[in-house]
Amino acid sequence: MKALVFYGPGEKSWEDVPDPTIVRPTDAIVKIETTTICGTDLHILKGDVPAVTDGRVLGHEGVGIITEIGSAVTDLAVGDRVIISCISSCGKCSYCKKGVYSHCLADEGASGIGWIFGHLIDGTQAEYVRVPFAETSLYRVPDGVSSEDATLISDILPTGHEMGVRYGAVSPGDVVAVIGAGPVGLAAMATAGLYGPSRIVALDLDANRVEQAARFGATDGIVSSDPNWKDRVLALTDGLGVDVAIEAVGVPATWDMALDLVRPAGHVANVGVHGKPVEFPLDRMWIDNITVTTGLVNTDTTPMLIKLLAQDKIAAQPFISHRFELGDILDAYETFSRAAETRALKVILNA
Repeated sequence: MKALVFYGPGEKSWEDVPDPTIVRPTDAIVKIETTTICGTDLHILKGDVPAVTDGRVLGHEGVGIITEIGSAVTDLAVGDRVIISCISSCGKCSYCKKGVYSHCLADEGASGIGWIFGHLIDGTQAEYVRVPFAETSLYRVPDGVSSEDATLISDILPTGHEMGVRYGAVSPGDVVAVIGAGPVGLAAMATAGLYGPSRIVALDLDANRVEQAARFGATDGIVSSDPNWKDRVLALTDGLGVDVAIEAVGVPATWDMALDLVRPAGHVANVGVHGKPVEFPLDRMWIDNITVTTGLVNTDTTPMLIKLLAQDKIAAQPFISHRFELGDILDAYETFSRAAETRALKVILNA
């Protein structure tokens, strides 16, 4: 089959690789219908995720058709159209029983890490993928939901919702600032509206993405290169700061912005993937009673988000800015990596 293979920072190739096979009785093989590119894939290509080794097939999102199942798989069948979760869950370990699938203790990939696709095992930017723990890591696509729309449930919608909105404890009446209006930041905005905040403020260096954020629930947008960006955000509050600051980029500057904006007793929810250390001035901020959360998405809200998607309570189509054939994945990477120029949000690859 063909797959997108990583060969070190900045190096990737669309090439022939061996077809995946059933390794364990709980596996399934899925023929990819749609997949996509994540900002995390760009972090990998920058060298920010050193655990990804040469020869790894990238990608951790996708929808496809089951073509083969292991002998222990009884709740799924060949022919089922399924969403591949970006987090794999054995369903049996102590973390999985608590819904903390991101730290699944099974030995697939590495014990304690649930994100294994395109990271520790071969991923979904391929014609076929082996899915470990199929019954607890695949979700049937409801009738009437397109494969393109369902692909957004693989990662960005659960990530924005869980790590941004739920960890940030967004509540009715809150003012929420989302720093970074890329796909995950937009997903945080789209799902924050489920909890009744009074304002959702989008901040980004890209004026196009700030403008686009209104389609995802942002009530206000500020281009963060504006020298008065902080004053403009504070003017939307009572002057004390936002209730929730969601960092959705993963660089020191945006982390600093989140700390600058949060009010006493507020929440900072870090969603971005950081490749460098950041500073936390605890000597100054210990007194502020803020809550800081970080983490890898658990995907424990995936079933709920699938229901909302099927009922048109979450609009998926606005996330999709570009479509490519799977064989044109190198062009798709080029488009996605130059989002400021190409106005790319989420690129969909159709097999």
